[in-house]
Amino acid sequence: MTDDELLQLLTAGESDRVERKASLADGDKIRQAICAFANDLPDHRAPGVVFVGVNDDGSCAHGHIDDALLKNLAAMRSDGNITPFPTMTVEARTLAGCTVAVAIVQPAYFPPVRCRGRTWVRIGPRRDVATPEEESRLAEKRRAGDLPYDLHPVPAASLEDLDLRLFESTYLPAAVAPEVLEQNGRSPREQLLSLRFVTRDGDPTVLGVLVLSPDPTRFIPGAYVQFLRIEGNALTDPIKDQREIAGALPDLLRLLDETLRVNQSVRSDPSASVEVRQADYPLVALQQLTRNAVLHRRYEGTAAPVRITWFSDRVEILSPGGPYGQVNRQNFGRPGVTDYRNPHLAEAMKVLGYVQRFGLGIPLARRELAQNANPPPQFVVEESYVLTVVGRSE
Repeated sequence: MTDDELLQLLTAGESDRVERKASLADGDKIRQAICAFANDLPDHRAPGVVFVGVNDDGSCAHGHIDDALLKNLAAMRSDGNITPFPTMTVEARTLAGCTVAVAIVQPAYFPPVRCRGRTWVRIGPRRDVATPEEESRLAEKRRAGDLPYDLHPVPAASLEDLDLRLFESTYLPAAVAPEVLEQNGRSPREQLLSLRFVTRDGDPTVLGVLVLSPDPTRFIPGAYVQFLRIEGNALTDPIKDQREIAGALPDLLRLLDETLRVNQSVRSDPSASVEVRQADYPLVALQQLTRNAVLHRRYEGTAAPVRITWFSDRVEILSPGGPYGQVNRQNFGRPGVTDYRNPHLAEAMKVLGYVQRFGLGIPLARRELAQNANPPPQFVVEESYVLTVVGRSE
């Protein structure tokens, strides 16, 4: 947006496209505004803007706009409180002699967007949690031609193929704020639609099948994890254990964690004056890297599973599908460089507690490996797969 366009929004009267804040002190209200702009209930099809460094009347607050403030404002996009994460840019601008931080929020392609389990909307000066009718309007706005694969319908599946008890007991309470559920008059189908598990026609989406189907491989053949434990350092060495880890996403991730845990080995150094116990691999690092493989893999057009091969000297994690979006071979794994082939699966894993903050998986794995005296993870990035190699600690 040009300076003239921003200045016009800044100095205009009350608007459902503008939020003015003197500072970042009230982060929750800023996140709510970002969420409401992304939902674009009035259907402006134009960005909403958060100005930081101005008063309610648009006058300059003369605050200090520095890199730290811009970084903290930008972090609100992906700190895990707003899902799915919005499209937003943050920069400093000088408008009519006043330096302000400007967050420009684009309307979401896949509303509703939620902030801490609540769908926020704005019409004129009103910012509030969406009513059931407003949520239905948001669901109808989805731009089907631009949907990512995880929101594509699965015509061969039906509502009977989804575990509604799992949805009601586990996913729904984690995804939607308790007070919203208490006031909820929606039918199960409307709830599934709101959370993108079914289409308006009632067909389960890829997301719905992955998260709620007891057997997603009936519809998405590669939706499982193949685990192989080798007694040696080559694939031709004897097999100690092998299994297929499958099921609805909460079960698959739980079983995956259990498999990693039972295969861990811990060594002691008897020569030390105080016993020192060290794991061959830190569990948190393996969890982050395997969850990344499940999240970022390609599900479309392949029957290949995620493969975990546990050798005597290393663990290899093979994820079908190469880098995606702004991620490429050169910048893969760099801090702050991330993109999502399956953005709504990412949201589901965040809701279920398996993602704490978007973009943190590889940095957290690197840290845990370094603290455990393991070598840094090695990544082989090809067009059709990403291979992660984790060496055993010395």
